[in-house]
Amino acid sequence: MPMQAQEIEDMIKAAIPDAQVEITDLAGDGDHYAAKVISETFRGKPRIKQHKSVYDALGGKMGGVLHALQLTTAAPE
Repeated sequence: MPMQAQEIEDMIKAAIPDAQVEITDLAGDGDHYAAKVISETFRGKPRIKQHKSVYDALGGKMGGVLHALQLTTAAPE
């Protein structure tokens, strides 16, 4: 069963409480999403560590229930 955008957002916010999260369903199929995640916890971290934080927040759902996630991360300006 595909994940809902709200479920993805909730999981990210549970792990990264200060995160501003914007989820877009790219294909309308519940399997291909884009996520923009802004968090102060990303400041000074390389992009790969920022992305890992988000993937960790999804608790292993990537590649399974959640097929594809186009990810953009940043610290607030």
